[in-house]
Formats: sequence, C-alpha cells, structure tokens
Amino acid sequence: AEKVLGYDLLSLCLEGPRDALDRTQHCQPAVFVASLAAVEKLNHRQPEVRGRVGRGGPGRGQGGGASGLPRGAAEGPLGCVSPQVVERCVAAAGYSVGEFAALVFAGAMGFAEALYAVKVRAEAMQKASEAVPSGMLSVVGRREANYKFACLEARKHCESLGIENPVCTVSNYLFPDSRVIAGHLQALEFLQENARKYYFKRTKMLPVSGAFHTRLMEPAVEPLAEVLKSIEIQKPLLCVYSNVDGKKYMHSKHIQKLLVKQVVSPVLWEQTMHSVYERKQGTEFPYTYEVGPGNQLGAILKQCNLKAWKQYKHVDALEDEEAVET
Repeated sequence: AEKVLGYDLLSLCLEGPRDALDRTQHCQPAVFVASLAAVEKLNHRQPEVRGRVGRGGPGRGQGGGASGLPRGAAEGPLGCVSPQVVERCVAAAGYSVGEFAALVFAGAMGFAEALYAVKVRAEAMQKASEAVPSGMLSVVGRREANYKFACLEARKHCESLGIENPVCTVSNYLFPDSRVIAGHLQALEFLQENARKYYFKRTKMLPVSGAFHTRLMEPAVEPLAEVLKSIEIQKPLLCVYSNVDGKKYMHSKHIQKLLVKQVVSPVLWEQTMHSVYERKQGTEFPYTYEVGPGNQLGAILKQCNLKAWKQYKHVDALEDEEAVET
C-alpha cells in the first residue's frame, strides 16, 4: 500500500494524526485497505463455529462517503466460520468506496490497481470538496417527512442568498426514515434550523469535507474515469451489488461505468439491502459479515431487516477478538 500511495498508511492509521486520517484523500484508502485486511483476518480464523455463513463485504464507508466509514456486506450459504466463510461467500456489497474492496474480494480487480484508483478518487473528491463550502447532513425523519420538498426549499433559500445553481439533495438512502442530505452548507444549515417544519426528528452534520455523491463531485468524475480505463476489470466471481441502482454488476464495462457514476449519484444502500436479502418466506438467512472499521452497516441492517441482522457479525482487522468476546 505504501508503494502505491506514497506514504505510510499503517502508521497514519495507528499513530495519526487523526485530523490527517479524517481527510478524504487518506480516509478512503484507509477504509479500503482495512476492509480487505479484515477479510484476511476472517479467512485465517480457526473453524470453531459451525452454521450458516455469510460475510460482510468490504468497505464503506462512505469511505470517503456519507458516513465516513466505508465497509460492505456479504452473504453466503451453510458452512463454518473459517476459510470456508470466504470461499463459500455468494454475494458482496460495499458502501461508497467500500465497493472497490468488494470488487477486489470478488476477483474483479487487483488489489494494487484498485488501491491506485481509490487514491485518485479520494484526491479528486478532496479537491472538489474544497472548491465549494459544502457538507452532509444525517437526517432521521418522521413518516410525514418529504425530503425532496425540504431540499427544494433549501435550494430556494440558497438562491435568495445569491448562490447560483445551488445543490441540496438526498445523497444516501440508509434505512426507512433515515437519509443523508448533501449540498451547499447554507442549504444544510437552513434544514437544521427548520427541522420541525419538515418533520425531521434528528439532524446531525457529518464529519466529512464535502457533498459526496452529488453533482458537486463532478470534477472528480474524469480523473476516476481515466484511471479505470487503464485497469483490467474482470467479471466478478460472485454477486456484487452496485450502490448506483442496488442491482448486481453484470460485466466489466458495467463496473467501469457505474463506479464513475457512483461519485455523483446517491448511494442506494437501503435498496441494496432489500435486493441482497430478498428471499421466499421461511428461507433462512445466511451469516453476514461486515468487514472493516466501524459497525455502521450492521446498525443499518438491523433497521432494514431484523431477521438478517440476527446472523450478523463484525470483523475489524485491528480489533482484539479475545477482548471483544470478553
């Protein structure tokens, strides 16, 4: 990783400084590498627990995205928690930058090439975020909440302030009644101040540097598109679900196209969870493993599908398993 990135990522993750690690240009590669390191940790576990296996795909976080922590989720058939967990995995998904980790896991991309693409993506998104004062607002709304209408009024507010062509839109669909809204800071401040009017129960600014997954990231599209053209991409060996439409990737060109589109498109994570776990009534759910830093995707899964969540486990490469178990 150090050869590709040009800096000591492990040292940055372990020793900081934290403000440097939180920067998009460092956070995304860190999430990508940590997610795949967690896959390796899972792969080398001793076969102690028998049962259905599923596995958490790499990545998320937002990765440099909405929640700031990219990870992924995956599922598999019956087996034991050992190398078979990885070998028998049947599906994977990654949140935002985590999608790159999911694709590496699925054999669609090589590690070094994917890491370089993540580096280019992260640096381009960092640069785009610095061009306009923008951010992301996590919202939990009541059933009456109309997010599109709220965003429309926030954009009108920005226009009244003299901001041309303002951005305020849903950038992440997390679970029922939970969204992330991204755009100009003035729009997000307006929504916070008028939260009750729009039936928002809770709002919180996310610790990210820009409005990811909106058109404010358009300057990052071309750099990522160019690097992906130079990378050999294969058809995944197992099902990988796209953030853009919540559906399975079909072929290499499909992957190349949607990874670029994802930068300026909302992350349809809630829809993806429904696609991954859709099954006939009475069919048991497999184990699901979230691999990488943080367990936000597990919390989201609990809200989307409680039965699937009951078979959920989290694996962090830097976490002491014995300490966790006790």
